[in-house]
Amino acid sequence: MTKAFASQGDLAEKTISFTEVGEGLFAFTAEGDPNTGVIIGDESVMIVEAQATPRLARKVIDCVRSVTDKPISHLVLTHYHAVRVLGASAYGAREIIMSDTAAAMVAERGQEDWDSEFGRFPRLFQGHEEIPGLTWPTTTFSESMTVYLGKRRIEIHTPGRAHTAGDAVIWVPDQEVMFTGDIVEDHSACYCGDGHFNDWPQTLDMIASFEPVAIAPGRGDALVGTDRVAAAIAGTEDFIRSTYKPVARVVARGGTLRDAWEAVRAECDPKFSDYAIYEHCLPFNVARAFDEARGIDTPRVWTAERDRQMWDALQG
Repeated sequence: MTKAFASQGDLAEKTISFTEVGEGLFAFTAEGDPNTGVIIGDESVMIVEAQATPRLARKVIDCVRSVTDKPISHLVLTHYHAVRVLGASAYGAREIIMSDTAAAMVAERGQEDWDSEFGRFPRLFQGHEEIPGLTWPTTTFSESMTVYLGKRRIEIHTPGRAHTAGDAVIWVPDQEVMFTGDIVEDHSACYCGDGHFNDWPQTLDMIASFEPVAIAPGRGDALVGTDRVAAAIAGTEDFIRSTYKPVARVVARGGTLRDAWEAVRAECDPKFSDYAIYEHCLPFNVARAFDEARGIDTPRVWTAERDRQMWDALQG
């Protein structure tokens, strides 16, 4: 029986949780679907990650309205991926913030990524007819910037390459809470198709250096308490290393992409096969690791056609 492409077979609705991770700080999570963060300031609200469509964004807004009637003034997008950014119009935020690198990646590959992800994960794009187009920032920054929501200080940093070259994290110092985007996951596979394996562990170290007492990860449950934070960071690093090292060994001996696929399955299946979106991510992760191990520093652009070709080559 042919395996369904990417997450085309994942049609079950997920249970939403809205968890307080600090005073006035919340994580919107949904059993391994993309998470969204909420930061409530004195007079307004900041959202972290937009969701894939305005329809999904309105589920976030409903949760926000259950705890505050303050207007949404800021939207921070940790990277450029379609499932994170295309619901932006629903929030009506006056500021949409991305790193310079993430904004450049929207220009370089945003439409291709939209087309690609639409084919990979149709459930997340229900209501896609409402999407007005690519999401562009109103504000960009290079290494860091600070936003004040009244007296609440919010720091936005680029800690290093990981999930993409332009990842950002959001740090709320008064509560020692971080929103990490897809740099950190909890019991969910890391999507590494646009990633940087060799940089990712150092970027995780940078996140750990803040000593957060809670993290809202990119996927998976909210992480409250230093033990859960440390376990998720360590688990993410284990996933990254366990994916890349077998591929690097295959490349060093002149092996093929299919050889790399089999080596990663042998290493990762026993540890991670029950993780959310594991089977979805694995072929893209192996393909990117194979490229990086051969010295291709900039991830190649994924297109709907390339997705299918790669999937068929590895799954066939």
